[in-house]
Amino acid sequence: MAETRRIFTFLLRFVAFCTTLSAAIIMASSREKTTVFALSVEAKYSDTPAFKYFVIVNAIVSIYGFLILFLPSKSQLWRLVVALDAVFTMLLTSSISAALAIAYVGKEGNPNAGWLPICDQVRKYCNQVKGALIVGFISLILYILLFLYSVHRALNPLLLEKS
Repeated sequence: MAETRRIFTFLLRFVAFCTTLSAAIIMASSREKTTVFALSVEAKYSDTPAFKYFVIVNAIVSIYGFLILFLPSKSQLWRLVVALDAVFTMLLTSSISAALAIAYVGKEGNPNAGWLPICDQVRKYCNQVKGALIVGFISLILYILLFLYSVHRALNPLLLEKS
């Protein structure tokens, strides 16, 4: 039973690592040039601080996820993993929230502020951002599950004795 639990946790952490890395790569590679009314415009993720934050957080969380994959199951550092899972889950939540807010303004605009939607002009860019956000949501859900499992494991003394 303990071996099945370790394999399941390893696979869940591996998928979480892959999704955070994918979200960072997809967002970092989002770029498109277009011409609007004889003006050349380039949309790229680095123009928006929220998208930069999204890429940085996903890159940091993917490094953390990669390092955790190699942590021995008997290590005492697993107690620290509970706190780190909480921190990184909160970071992922804040980064996806910020990126989603900017993506919404890019798609819908804000007539009160005079901001026009840009997704009609740069569809490929907006689709890549949408894909990064979808993968980011998947990674957030996985990290919430990992955090809940880590808390359950840390608080349940029977699981600690059997492991």
